[in-house]
Amino acid sequence: MDGAAIVEHLLTSEGRADPYPLYARAHELGGAAPAGPGFLLALGHGTADRVLRTPGFGVATPEMQAGLAPEFAEHSSLDLFGRSILEREAPDHARVRSLIASVFTARRVAALRPAVEAAVAGLLDEMAGAGADGSPVDFMDAFAHRLPVGVICELLGVPEGDRHLFRGLAADLTVALEFVQDAAELDVADEAADELAGYFTGLVAERLRHPQDDLVTDLARIAADDPARLTGRELLANLVLLLVAGFETTTNLLGNGLALLFRHPGTAAALRTGALSPAAFTEEVLRYDAPVQLTSRIALAEGLTVDDLPAPPGSTVLVMIGAANHDPARYDRPEVFDPTRTGSQPLSFGAGPHFCLGSRLARLESEIAVAAVLDRFPRLAPGGVPTRRDRLVLRGYETLPVTVR
Repeated sequence: MDGAAIVEHLLTSEGRADPYPLYARAHELGGAAPAGPGFLLALGHGTADRVLRTPGFGVATPEMQAGLAPEFAEHSSLDLFGRSILEREAPDHARVRSLIASVFTARRVAALRPAVEAAVAGLLDEMAGAGADGSPVDFMDAFAHRLPVGVICELLGVPEGDRHLFRGLAADLTVALEFVQDAAELDVADEAADELAGYFTGLVAERLRHPQDDLVTDLARIAADDPARLTGRELLANLVLLLVAGFETTTNLLGNGLALLFRHPGTAAALRTGALSPAAFTEEVLRYDAPVQLTSRIALAEGLTVDDLPAPPGSTVLVMIGAANHDPARYDRPEVFDPTRTGSQPLSFGAGPHFCLGSRLARLESEIAVAAVLDRFPRLAPGGVPTRRDRLVLRGYETLPVTVR
């Protein structure tokens, strides 16, 4: 099976449901492989890490994408992500990312711990009530979606009464991040993008009138005071990105982690006794079943290679994060879930200039949640057959029924 066949199989429903056997086949090709005209795969851990850190490999900016596909600009969802730091290169990327980083600080994230703990306790109370008679509770709906939505909205400054609006909108919008998009799904994503942009337009105006101690206020002030530092369009695009990225990946991390605990009861027992730390467990979940499986880079300079394969300007490198995290050259028995591993360094939050700004927050939420869920529900068990979301890039569960007594 060559690189092109690997990609073709990954794009099937069966491949998306369980890509790991395909990754194992892919590793037989080496750290990198061609995948058809103009495409390369970065499969090895070291190979993927180098591509993500090499300045000559960049993201596909809106200008590039519009040149390749004129209809790109017609889709507000694609354009919205294209105006965010997710799809900008220097100098715009560094300029805007530094502004976000200046307000999205490690200290601000650490200060959220009491709020996260309180949110976790409240959601577990609701789960306990819903499952008191032994009936199944959907962990994704009752906890894995609601916790990170509440936390990122708290950080941004979204009023509590509005937070219920975002789950469906984010699910619709993130179709625009998939490797291949259906035209009808993109139309739905466009509607979600327009609604989210409209919401944040109103919230920005409100925060400029009545400032609060939150990210929306801080970034809105920067844009209002000096549009050369942060334009209005950049402000809206990045607020939407922070919202969506702030809970989509964490939701998947929480769901993937609980499913693994059901498959590995010894790990759950070790967490309950303190023999295993929630931090170590979280790192292995990130490696073993990453919430983000794939990203891409474009060769922007002459003379680039992916390992020993030429990457001419304009060629696309598919950085296979899920495969890199299962690289047998980097990990002993990568197919085994082993939270006692040390020095793992999964690439699940990326690397280089586009490394995920929210990685600390995602880890904080996971570590608090894992310990609290297991402590609150000693008889926690599967409550039915879970269903996966039919996605390749963002990997997680649609439903994960559990019983809590």
